[in-house]
Amino acid sequence: MPENNVLVLQFRPVGGEEVSVLCADFAGQREALDAVGRALDEGRSLLLTRARYDREEDENGMVINLANVVSVRVSTTDIAAAGQYL
Repeated sequence: MPENNVLVLQFRPVGGEEVSVLCADFAGQREALDAVGRALDEGRSLLLTRARYDREEDENGMVINLANVVSVRVSTTDIAAAGQYL
């Protein structure tokens, strides 16, 4: 089975600081967007098992509470290099 791509997920919460996570849980952008959309529709958190917060060296499991998230950006490019957040 091929290794999943590393995707950059950026979460923008209501009235808070943006959070960027590098994640290898998904095969591609579409799969990640579908998982985020399902979690939002179902009113639950997003579970990531292979994630790195703020470019840390080690992969960890994370639970992202989507209750106060306004938008999520999924990219194959590092956010710092991708330009302005939409």
